[in-house]
Amino acid sequence: MRSGFVAVTGKPNVGKSTLTNALVGEKVSITSAKPQTTRNRIIGIVNGEDYQAVLVDTPGIHKPRNKLSEFMMKSVDAATDGVDIELYIIAADRRPDAHDDEIIAKYAASKTPFVLVVNKCDCVDEARIFELISKYKDVKGIDAIVPISALKGKGVDEVANVLKKLLPEGERYYSEDLYTDRSMRFMVTEIVREKALRFLGDEVPYGIGVAVNKFEEREDGLVEIDCDVICEKQAHKSIVIGKGGEKIKKISTEARRDIERMIDAKVFLNLYVRVKPDWRDSGTVLGDLGYDKKNI
Repeated sequence: MRSGFVAVTGKPNVGKSTLTNALVGEKVSITSAKPQTTRNRIIGIVNGEDYQAVLVDTPGIHKPRNKLSEFMMKSVDAATDGVDIELYIIAADRRPDAHDDEIIAKYAASKTPFVLVVNKCDCVDEARIFELISKYKDVKGIDAIVPISALKGKGVDEVANVLKKLLPEGERYYSEDLYTDRSMRFMVTEIVREKALRFLGDEVPYGIGVAVNKFEEREDGLVEIDCDVICEKQAHKSIVIGKGGEKIKKISTEARRDIERMIDAKVFLNLYVRVKPDWRDSGTVLGDLGYDKKNI
């Protein structure tokens, strides 16, 4: 039996959450074309017959610009501290820069097993994939380089096989029927935020937070959920609601469908749009939303 913790790291929008979900076989991390979609470190549990890989999906590595992004980068540091395997993802459709090289060199120089994943290989030709693999294949300390398309599921099994071989011997950390350590309330906030990111386009890219105020299972089996969708400006509130409430209704409908699949019950979802100016720099609001020390 092998088991251990795997830090899944990389720059924004390289496919960390997509790979985590593909390996776990369940939706544990929300995905979006927007960078910095993941804000917390999120655990996804891969249960094999003779191994358990505990994946720690992390926010994209970036330069902090407010208290929220400072929290995100502290989450990355915490996720990589003391893990059994470092997994760093680069995207084949963009050229690795000096910062990527610096991070890869740092992980390769550590004593922790290190896997480099080249994602989005479906977006480029074979020559480009070969070029990227050749660039790093002689770097001492990289245990494996795996080209994949997480979105299409290509190469995901190979990543799982590599992780299995590198994991230390040990018992399972979590029960086999668990695929994440996150609560239902947390997952609800993430699902609502994912739909907001999808339907709002670039209009309100980062200034959305979600808080669950009510999560109640009624006697008739219906689960009633109330959420606040928090934005930074009054002008953003109008955008989130949309003409005649059309936008918030779309967000609610799509979120409700995902939540019902997750909890296997009928859901009544209420979304309320609130304005909290500059909430991403407010320690109080960030704490209320779970972006604080105890959640790093």
